[in-house]
Amino acid sequence: MRSGPSRRALLVLLTAVVALLGAALAVASATALILPTHTPGARYSKVTQATISKTICVKGWTATVRPPAAYTNALKKAQLAEWHYADQNPSHYEEDHLISLEVGGAPRSKKNLWPEPHSESSKSDPMENVWHKEVCNGALTLRQAQKLELAHKRAHG
Repeated sequence: MRSGPSRRALLVLLTAVVALLGAALAVASATALILPTHTPGARYSKVTQATISKTICVKGWTATVRPPAAYTNALKKAQLAEWHYADQNPSHYEEDHLISLEVGGAPRSKKNLWPEPHSESSKSDPMENVWHKEVCNGALTLRQAQKLELAHKRAHG
């Protein structure tokens, strides 16, 4: 007679462990998007309430400060690996600014860039445009818009 766990019990245990690891990785990849230690957000020093009429509220201004795709693509790949995302396929993400350029986010700061799943970017991009318009028409201050954006992205990814 053998003593110890049966093969069936070991298989069930192994299956449970694999399932738990998969769930843990999925949670880790979702929360990695918003951990302040990874992406606390960073403001662009050249954009202040006093300068919005010469910066973010000028049509086309963000194109003048947006980092090149070569920079953001390389950063995205590095972050996906460094932060142990379960899905490391770069084509599934947009390297996004936590504080968007439209409301004065730092263009190249690693503290302000993160791999945002396309499913989330399609939801947050329209909100960025709303906050931008509200800052430029005086309905929100720059800081209010930045705080709203941070809260939204931390809550929804």
